[in-house]
Amino acid sequence: MLTRAVPQGLVAGLVGAAVMTLGEKIEQRVSGRPDSYVPARVLERLTGLPERPRRQPQALNLGMHYGQGAVLGVLRAVMANAGMRGPLASGMFTVVRLTNDQILENATGVGAPPQTWPRRELAIDVLHKAVYGFVTGAVADVLASRHGPGPGQRHAARRPGRHSDVGPLPR
Repeated sequence: MLTRAVPQGLVAGLVGAAVMTLGEKIEQRVSGRPDSYVPARVLERLTGLPERPRRQPQALNLGMHYGQGAVLGVLRAVMANAGMRGPLASGMFTVVRLTNDQILENATGVGAPPQTWPRRELAIDVLHKAVYGFVTGAVADVLASRHGPGPGQRHAARRPGRHSDVGPLPR
């Protein structure tokens, strides 16, 4: 499954990141919100590159933005290949994407916990990450469906819901 999921996820994640970026650019033109260089600052700190606060490192920003999108797309492709597809799976994945950002931004000291953000900024971030999560999910689902239903989908067709007979062996 992983040999299929890795290339599928890289493609799905890059498509999701591209669509998210397009949406961000449209939103910024409408709202007047400036570009964020948080992804570049995180990458600088993760890699030990020198930080130049007055310089806006566009290449690093795009590298982190698309790299993070591609790598996380692999997780969504694993989900799709395991039978976790559709809007619910994409919603779950969106939470992972938001969590990943917050871990990296806060662990490096670049960001602040989301509960401290202005509500408008938080809403905009969640919206853009949801676009990424659902587009990445749709692409991953289509690519995975070429190989038939995932294991979870095969079992669900016979017996929907959780299975009481699955779990630890009785003593």
